[in-house]
Amino acid sequence: MHAALLDEAHRAIENKLPERGHDYRLGYHLSPPAGWMNDPNGLVFFRGEYHMFYQHHPYSAQWGPMHWGHAKSRDLVHWEHLPIALAPSEPYDRDGCFSGSAVVADDTLYLIYTGHQWLGETRNDDQIRQVQCLASSADGITFTKHGVVLQTPGDPSIMHWRDPKVWMRDGQWWMALGARQGDDPQLLLYRSADLHHWEYLSCALQGRREQDGYMWECPDIFELDGCDVFLYSPQGLKPTGYDNWNLYQNSYRTGRLDDSGHFNPSGELHELDHGHDFYAAQTLLAPDGRRLLWAWMDMWESPMPSQAQHWCGALSLPRELSRDGDRLRMQPARELVALRQSQTLLQVDEVASASHVLDVQGALLEFELELDLEGSSAERFGLALRCSEDGQERTLLYFDATARRLVLDRQYSGAGVSGVRSVPIAPGQTRIALRVFLDRSSIEVFVDEGAYTLSSRIYPRPDSLLASAFAVNGTGCFGAMSVWRLADLQI
Repeated sequence: MHAALLDEAHRAIENKLPERGHDYRLGYHLSPPAGWMNDPNGLVFFRGEYHMFYQHHPYSAQWGPMHWGHAKSRDLVHWEHLPIALAPSEPYDRDGCFSGSAVVADDTLYLIYTGHQWLGETRNDDQIRQVQCLASSADGITFTKHGVVLQTPGDPSIMHWRDPKVWMRDGQWWMALGARQGDDPQLLLYRSADLHHWEYLSCALQGRREQDGYMWECPDIFELDGCDVFLYSPQGLKPTGYDNWNLYQNSYRTGRLDDSGHFNPSGELHELDHGHDFYAAQTLLAPDGRRLLWAWMDMWESPMPSQAQHWCGALSLPRELSRDGDRLRMQPARELVALRQSQTLLQVDEVASASHVLDVQGALLEFELELDLEGSSAERFGLALRCSEDGQERTLLYFDATARRLVLDRQYSGAGVSGVRSVPIAPGQTRIALRVFLDRSSIEVFVDEGAYTLSSRIYPRPDSLLASAFAVNGTGCFGAMSVWRLADLQI
């Protein structure tokens, strides 16, 4: 039955491909061939290749019964779509193969995922059953389901219990699960010798609704530079100041995970990315020891104009993680320099209360530049990107001297989207180093070697291709600027 449902899903994709629109189709980010995409799952390195699985609905560009889409890459740049790996086919996962992870044991690729069931006649989050399931593959393409390996906890107040992240620690497999006990979030840990039989270890961390939200989705625990990191996606956090303005967040805390399974935080809660569209981040330990991260580059209940073109959803660029005290830094994976095509060197210097059109245009570009704060007097200065010739469309990235913040403004970034996001610039800081990636419907900004990032979807018209440097109420000083055209891979 599972094989037949996979064939049916594949045919649905094939039937949609001729109708798929390309106005917003990303050139070098991973997105589904057609249909819907959300969380990345099952990031794994298997037989010399990186494998990326993702939450996928092949039958429409809206969220629906979750399948596991599948792609692979040798270099983190060129991705090949593979057949869908998992489809809802059994009583225990009939309404969705939800998020999870992948590991390699004895040269076999294992997927661990949440099987989801709606218990009522209508889809109601208060009437669900979730179990943890196992599947395996000898070739990394065709998967055999092994059924439920972990039943729902006996506590009747825990109904939401999902997104297993599995890793090896001291010769045994550990599993982290996000749970909701009543209205409070929990991080639960389990342990196994063989991936099939699991024992409960502990509630590693207990949250409270008022300050921690009501659910911690997509947990990930890993060691980085001598410290443990708990990465997760809290739901229900209230906006405070400049933080937590998306519907849901991606957050992390540093600390120590002890052998009894308790996570002892030593750092404060931090937002992982400060853009409009970033959720469900997951990491992978690369063969060379780097900790790589991807996230879903969209946000629930946000405008998604590509749905009208029979596809929806994308993943962020792969990022390398490092630690700076209790904070994480994220920089573009070094392999991404392979995307660079022709380079343009621009010497903008000073822009005085005006706009200076740059001698470069395009939808797929990478910018590398510095903003000179010490030499500038402008109230605001920075870049206007993906601009239309009539000035009606533009995405702004600028330093606000009054607030001392770097601002990403997509009020006029195209169809459907709006909103402003920003990150702080420390008092006394004299320069801001920026690395900016533009794709047809996205922008990713890396600030000061990854101290902050801002990732957002934008939906300008295909002919909105201009870029300019601007300053408001004074002079803005720009360092040397390098711009590369990037390869259009149409992944």
